[in-house]
Amino acid sequence: MKIVCLDLEGVLVPEIWINVAERTGIEELRLTTRDEPDYDKLMRGRIRILDEHNLKLSDIQSVIAQMGPMQGAKEFLEEVRSMTQLLILSDTFVQFATPLMQQLGWPTLWCNSLEVVDDRIVAHKMRIDNGKKAAIEALKGLNFSPFAAGDSYNDLAMIEAADGGCLFRAPEAILTEYPHLVLTEEYDQLLAQIKEFLKR
Repeated sequence: MKIVCLDLEGVLVPEIWINVAERTGIEELRLTTRDEPDYDKLMRGRIRILDEHNLKLSDIQSVIAQMGPMQGAKEFLEEVRSMTQLLILSDTFVQFATPLMQQLGWPTLWCNSLEVVDDRIVAHKMRIDNGKKAAIEALKGLNFSPFAAGDSYNDLAMIEAADGGCLFRAPEAILTEYPHLVLTEEYDQLLAQIKEFLKR
């Protein structure tokens, strides 16, 4: 049985941290997994910056509430879900993702959580190390044949572990380092890759 696994930010919704950076004027928050492969280092840095600027979880949630999905994302998901099972694998946090999942029609999301004290983010809690790749391997262990797509360094292990997959709007640095991975730029191109995989 086939299953499609997609990254969330940069694929279905805009990058949350870039939006927070634009809204607050804190340029250091623009750094994402498209720039920094070490997610733990990235998150520790973000939490430090939030603390320095006295930004709270509710401040970030108010930015997220105004974001919405990328144009065409909901329709794309509906089409994929009409053909096969779909799972969103993201390193985001449940405290960030809930309003976005509602706008996308409540697809299944596997992600992480934040430790919050008095509306302040004090730590990030990863469900498991390298959770996206672990999810792909677990699905294969359950006799699923997964297809994976994403745009960032933290998506590469899941794409390479899957039975099929591609990049979606990935930055030049990733394309240079991983020239063997197919790049898609639009939802119709990604859908074509998925349909081809489902025919196998």
